[in-house]
Amino acid sequence: MVASDFATIPLAEMAQQTRQAARQLAGLSGDTRDRALEAIAAALESLSPTILAANAADCDAAIADGISPALHARLKLSETKLAATIAGVRSLRQLPDPLGQVQIDRELAPDLLLKRVTCPLGVLAVVFEARPEALIQIASLAIKSGNGVILKGGKEAVRSCQMLTAAVHRGLAAMGLPTAAVQLLTTRAETQALLALENDIDLIVPRGSNDFVRYVQRHTNIPVLGHADGICHLYVDASADVDMAVRLTVDAKTQYPAACNAIETLLVHAQIAPDFLPAVARALTDAGVQLRGDSQTCGLIAALPAEASDWSLEYSDLILAIKVVDSAEAAIAHIHTYGSRHTEAIATTDAQVAAQFLNQVDAASVFHNCSTRFADGFRYGFGAEVGISTQKLPPRGPVGLEGLVTYQYQVTGRGQIVADYTGENAQPFTHRDR
Repeated sequence: MVASDFATIPLAEMAQQTRQAARQLAGLSGDTRDRALEAIAAALESLSPTILAANAADCDAAIADGISPALHARLKLSETKLAATIAGVRSLRQLPDPLGQVQIDRELAPDLLLKRVTCPLGVLAVVFEARPEALIQIASLAIKSGNGVILKGGKEAVRSCQMLTAAVHRGLAAMGLPTAAVQLLTTRAETQALLALENDIDLIVPRGSNDFVRYVQRHTNIPVLGHADGICHLYVDASADVDMAVRLTVDAKTQYPAACNAIETLLVHAQIAPDFLPAVARALTDAGVQLRGDSQTCGLIAALPAEASDWSLEYSDLILAIKVVDSAEAAIAHIHTYGSRHTEAIATTDAQVAAQFLNQVDAASVFHNCSTRFADGFRYGFGAEVGISTQKLPPRGPVGLEGLVTYQYQVTGRGQIVADYTGENAQPFTHRDR
């Protein structure tokens, strides 16, 4: 069965099927869920030629429609990228089972015991941009954590998402598990209807443009997790190692410019700018990056004059805005004004300045002497991620298994009632951790 066949039933009924399937997953042992992940990985391998052909058809159609280079980079599923995604599914098996973990084990009173135990969220809805491999990452995390998931990929990736979902279903079916645990939507109308299912969906994760994320936040009562912008900065401090800072800049901008953790603005201390800017400009220009700079930057290197709007743009392309600042404090102030609380980095050999930056910058991820491109669930050892959250409340940053479970309090007694613990003859609480 192709995943899109599920779209023929009412959306509320689909969500209810997904909840029933999720309950079945939650009741399985961690080993069984891990074996389901291996079955999915094997199905993806066997269907790889068909998946890649579907993605090639998506790419051809998108190019004909005038897709942007940044979006095309996200859409294209190469053989290498698919193999890495399959490896990610298998690596997820190595992580501990997130369910049934006892976080609190406490005696409230003799024979009255409290436990706080991790459990699944229930049903997730994830709407993501034209990155088909995200479907595999999200579905795998959902299965490992005992959740059901309803997925909606970008319209450019419909064929790819259908084939990837078919592979997931093949793996689940091989284990005798309900394929309704992972559902796929294919139309914008379904996405609109999804936002109204507050009684059937426990969390929605929108991944896409600022406007889209804001739209979801305004039009649903379902809890929303995600980030709108990915405006990331690298600050090169006065004491930075020039060669290291050049390498960090080039990687953070060019390794995958369409990623939300690629830098969009480079901040450079005025003391190091005369030495650093010419060196980094040569490396960036060789990599095809268009440079835009403030007046001080343009006085030191060839760059287009930056407009005020450049400091708040997420280019997702080989374009970089550069600004010279007088201090670390000025860099931090700029980041707090224009940053999106996603990922920020500093290059410096001054431990005191590094500590100031790490402690004062308000972002989900803050790095010292390493590329912002490390802000990723797989690279953090989470196996994968359903998305990156820039909100203050947890989960924050790359959201992996830990962000897909909640907990419940379980209390066990022997017939106790509250009246036993009140009044003149009240029995005492012990509140003793076991």
